[in-house]
Amino acid sequence: MSTAPLPANADPTPGPNHVAIIMDGNGRWAKARGLPRVAGHRRGADAVRRVVRGAGELGIPVLTLFAFSTENWTRPADEVNDLMGLLRHYLRNELDELRRNGARLRVIGNREGLASDIVRDISDAESLTRGNSRIDVNICINYGARAEILQAIRSLARQVEAGELSSDRIDEDRFESALLTSGVPDPDLLIRTSGEQRISNFMLWQCAYAELVFVDTLWPDFGKEHLEQAIAEFRRRERRYGGVGG
Repeated sequence: MSTAPLPANADPTPGPNHVAIIMDGNGRWAKARGLPRVAGHRRGADAVRRVVRGAGELGIPVLTLFAFSTENWTRPADEVNDLMGLLRHYLRNELDELRRNGARLRVIGNREGLASDIVRDISDAESLTRGNSRIDVNICINYGARAEILQAIRSLARQVEAGELSSDRIDEDRFESALLTSGVPDPDLLIRTSGEQRISNFMLWQCAYAELVFVDTLWPDFGKEHLEQAIAEFRRRERRYGGVGG
């Protein structure tokens, strides 16, 4: 990814208003240092703190982080337990940091399958940060885009079957209102760390016109400076939304 600054006479794309990040590379970070994978996840949690703070300082209104996918349940049980433990720690111990950053927390994903204490901690954290307005921080947990789309389709189908909704009235706005991200603007910029170049079942509908930036940095090493570089790359691009550019 190019990291050169914009020319002084450039006319940059404004924004982004919503940055989404696929946080990848914790395991490789740990392996390269001869450490257990959980050590990478712990350092990844430190990166979350840095990036939330940095995004607020950069004036980004919405930040979404892909923390745990529906596919991650297939990982070894010890690793899943470690990840759930880190999630508990974050929800219970980062509230002061979120408040300092003016961050309003929202957890996006299927809460069924999560332990009852985690579900309670999520609700408490969302409630306690609801009044913050500097930046919205969305964390996707037990989230998969295909499952989300199917869930939305089933919800709308039930409304049609019950006579509550005419199929002719199902448009993009109605469909988006049935998604787990209802009320969240679509990402302008999607970043994936660790050098992988795929979106891994993340916000397939919402990222239809997102600019994709893939960086080689492993997530535990990612910080505000990397976020700034990705934003600079975003601003170099001309967003045409399927139209013809200048």
